[in-house]
Amino acid sequence: MPRLSVVIIALNEEKNILRCLESVKPVADEIVVVDSGSTDRTADLCREFGCRVFHRTFDGYGKQKQFAVDQAVNDWVFSLDADEVVTAGLKEEILGIFCRSENNPSTHPSSTNPTVENLKHLPHPASRDQVSGFRIPFSLFFMGRILKHGGVGKEYHLRIFDRREGGFTGAPVHEGIEVKGNLSAMQGKIIHYSYRDIRHHLEKINTYTSQAAAGYHARKRSFSKCWVALKFPISFFSFYIIKLGFLDGYQGFMWSFLAAVYASLKIAKTIELTEKPC
Repeated sequence: MPRLSVVIIALNEEKNILRCLESVKPVADEIVVVDSGSTDRTADLCREFGCRVFHRTFDGYGKQKQFAVDQAVNDWVFSLDADEVVTAGLKEEILGIFCRSENNPSTHPSSTNPTVENLKHLPHPASRDQVSGFRIPFSLFFMGRILKHGGVGKEYHLRIFDRREGGFTGAPVHEGIEVKGNLSAMQGKIIHYSYRDIRHHLEKINTYTSQAAAGYHARKRSFSKCWVALKFPISFFSFYIIKLGFLDGYQGFMWSFLAAVYASLKIAKTIELTEKPC
């Protein structure tokens, strides 16, 4: 069994969590779940599955995920969201890296800040000895299909890393992982089942834009009201035309439309917070 801790944060993920846990079980030495107060069976399902479950009041994605990392037994951790699934190809790669002999020759780490274009062509690393983390390609499952365009078809995210070399930023939303040393990339993917339907997508947009606006407001960022009107058409044109979202059909149109709503709404909410009387 690889010495790899999988860490997950969750809130009311009863519909997703078992799919996620089943997909990652073959590569996990342990699974740590940090629940922020689920009112459904999320925490119970995780305990029944054999996970180590902790409760922590949510105060931002970055802090919540770092808390999960801190509870892990092993230094190498795999951060996964409850609505994500590890593909068979990725499982094979992870097992190959974490189970192969430490004396296996040669690894091919990338530079510390690889671009997506460079990552696509990286050779598969033979060992984890000379890298501090691995970026993983993502595919978004949206309205019945996997999107290949619109800015979400070629995303890589750093998700497996040595916690001795870094950790999560403290950002309340759109948190990231920062590590020292070299990174490499895997070819197997994570499938993200982020949105059940349009209503669920709009609920997430409302939550995330409020969190993003609060972050902007705390940093004293300000925006012109004219930018709200301009941001939507510019964002939609970028997602749908420049990033070829139209090639994903109706789903590509809806993704581009809702992504543009998100971009414009977080600015409008920031302006609203700025103008509210104390």
